[in-house]
Amino acid sequence: MRIAIVADWLPVFAGAEHSIAEWTAVWPQAPIFTTVARKRNIGPLGQKDIHTSRLQKWFRLLRRHEVLLPAMPRAVEDIDLRGFDVILSSSHAVGKGIIPPANAVHVCYCHTPMRYAWEMEDPYLDDFRVPQFLRPLIRRQLKKLRRWDLSTAKRVDVFLSNSTETQERIMRTYARESTVIPPPVSDRFLAEAIVPMEEREAYLAVGRLVPYKRFDLLIQLSNETHLPLTIIGTGQEEKRLREMAGPQVHFQGFVPDEALPKFYASAKALLFPQHEDAGIVPLEAQACGTPVIAYQRGGVRDTVKEGETGIFFAEQTVASLEEAIKRFDTLSFDPTAIREHAQTFSSASFRQRMQEEVERAYERFCIRNEAE
Repeated sequence: MRIAIVADWLPVFAGAEHSIAEWTAVWPQAPIFTTVARKRNIGPLGQKDIHTSRLQKWFRLLRRHEVLLPAMPRAVEDIDLRGFDVILSSSHAVGKGIIPPANAVHVCYCHTPMRYAWEMEDPYLDDFRVPQFLRPLIRRQLKKLRRWDLSTAKRVDVFLSNSTETQERIMRTYARESTVIPPPVSDRFLAEAIVPMEEREAYLAVGRLVPYKRFDLLIQLSNETHLPLTIIGTGQEEKRLREMAGPQVHFQGFVPDEALPKFYASAKALLFPQHEDAGIVPLEAQACGTPVIAYQRGGVRDTVKEGETGIFFAEQTVASLEEAIKRFDTLSFDPTAIREHAQTFSSASFRQRMQEEVERAYERFCIRNEAE
């Protein structure tokens, strides 16, 4: 199979990019096509054969891919993929909109139908601090984007989803079936030395400091109950969160990937108050033997086992979170058993499942073409 990999955009090395990196381990010769890229910021992908669109020159000038979103559908459709048998797209925005050759099968690993166009328009406008006078224009653009996004679902032969939450959303938005393959947890987290639970004191939160992550709930709880809390991450909310934080809250700022496992392994529990489509952070914590206290929505329901590797709380409120922590304190957790659970989401398992699904899709495509 001659495989081409397609990505929405590649300005940073985040969750979607980790999955793409695993694909390149399975298919090392596969070129990567995307709208824009910043090679020095995308870790191991920076060394790969990356082809960018005509928007790359504007990206170098503007330095923000978000402002180029209205032009991305056309840029993706202009990508020439002739000569490939399999198109494997990673999509949470425009990636699935590529036009595959007639003799190629298109497999899309969908992280979510674009949430800012379908379900989270206002939160994203707030996150990017879009001025009020520009919002009517952007809403009109998002309406056009929704129509385009819906039409491009027909260009996908096989959908794969990163969680049951995304699977449900793909069905609701595109009326398409999909197979769930959770994202992989890196081996370095599974290799970190396990710390006994009795030696752990502080709770941990990890992620971008943006409104929908709801780190404000954690800080309010810490202020009211004197809960020791460590927060890792940076973002537009950092100043506000630091100003509201009491003496029990400690901000670590940016922490390199290689240093993260030690923070996870020494935490009493990971606090995860946000609603994420999949969420790799809870898996990283469990890989280090750390239980998770999570809001019971989204992909975390696929990766955390209630009472065994963590517990859930029902509402994004301080009261609901506080009740969960009180319940957590009455339970006992085995770090080794938590890690064993996380190993089922290892990189090796992810690569094997992806390879099986892509090869199965290609075989079915070939059989169908022969029959016709």
